[in-house]
Amino acid sequence: MNIQMVDLAGQYQRLRREIDAAIGEVMQSCRFIRGPLVDDFDQALARYLGAPFVHGVGNGTDALQVAYMALDIGPGSEIITPAFTFIATAEAAALLGATVVFADIDPQTFNLDPACLEPLITSATKAIVPVHLYGQSADMDPIMEVAGRHGIPVIEDNAQSIGATYRGRRTGTFGDAATLSFFPSKNLGAFGDGGAVVTCHAALYERVTMITNHGGRHKYYNEVVGINSRLDALQAAILRVKLRHLDAFNQARREAAARYDTLLADVAEIAVPIERSYGTHVYHQYTVRAKARDALAAHLRTNGIPCGIYYPVPLSRQPVFRERGARQGPLPATEQATQEVLSLPMHTELTLSQQQHVAVTIRGFYAGRTTAAPRKAENVAASHV
Repeated sequence: MNIQMVDLAGQYQRLRREIDAAIGEVMQSCRFIRGPLVDDFDQALARYLGAPFVHGVGNGTDALQVAYMALDIGPGSEIITPAFTFIATAEAAALLGATVVFADIDPQTFNLDPACLEPLITSATKAIVPVHLYGQSADMDPIMEVAGRHGIPVIEDNAQSIGATYRGRRTGTFGDAATLSFFPSKNLGAFGDGGAVVTCHAALYERVTMITNHGGRHKYYNEVVGINSRLDALQAAILRVKLRHLDAFNQARREAAARYDTLLADVAEIAVPIERSYGTHVYHQYTVRAKARDALAAHLRTNGIPCGIYYPVPLSRQPVFRERGARQGPLPATEQATQEVLSLPMHTELTLSQQQHVAVTIRGFYAGRTTAAPRKAENVAASHV
């Protein structure tokens, strides 16, 4: 059985007519850099999120760097962010000369634990950067309460959770700024790199647009040190098409996650993801905790089933941050997660039969490690249909 970790080809075939027409429109216009198609996507995404301002940039890492620059984060600044996330969240701050301070996570959601924030705050803290990991919102109310009490800006790393909600609002609309990635495998994925900065503040938006345009409002007039980071029109046109289908994409992921929950419910060695009552999870990844995780991952791959470990090493133990004087609080939940997490195939084209095959293969692995006789594959599958 052919199972993909992310089935981009299948999704393209479903949307091919719309996407090809959108690409054709760009080719006819020959407006490849910014222009009306990019502006149209920015505005459509702002309406979808419920935020006043969105500005497309070259990729999700650029979005983080631009947000940090817009808030004057640099040498002498500290940011607080989870140790359990992709490196870009911390890397972009370190690139600007800031010190990264690593916080622990909620062991059930894998997101920043608000209870860990207060002891890490110093006079140098210039931003708190929660990451909405795997498709579920961090617990924003207590995070915003701590940040507000100390007068610290919040930047939401929303690269993995576009369309997720927290108490009825879209993630990416709570902090002073938020960042998005349109890497092809994301829930809203381009056909190349892309990203965006989201904000509710007009002054911050103006600064973001300047920074991404070499630091100027107008060509050849440069007011601040900036960079060159732009979402191109081809990607914007593709994303505009996909944005119209994003809620359906996310619903398909939620339905696939529910099927996995049922199929794996009685596998004692697997802990399925927990969805908090305060929001909707959009399952960029379907990440379980697994006993004998590395051996299980090898078994799945041997049987033609892709899987991922996001992430095997916490950022606090990456040499680059040790060399740059990063600080950290106690990280027991982070360390445990790096030993147990395993992400199973998850995408909009995933079928019940594919998921049954994944579940049967997982069951077979654990049955083979015990004295209990393995159940027949067809009975396992049929019991969850």
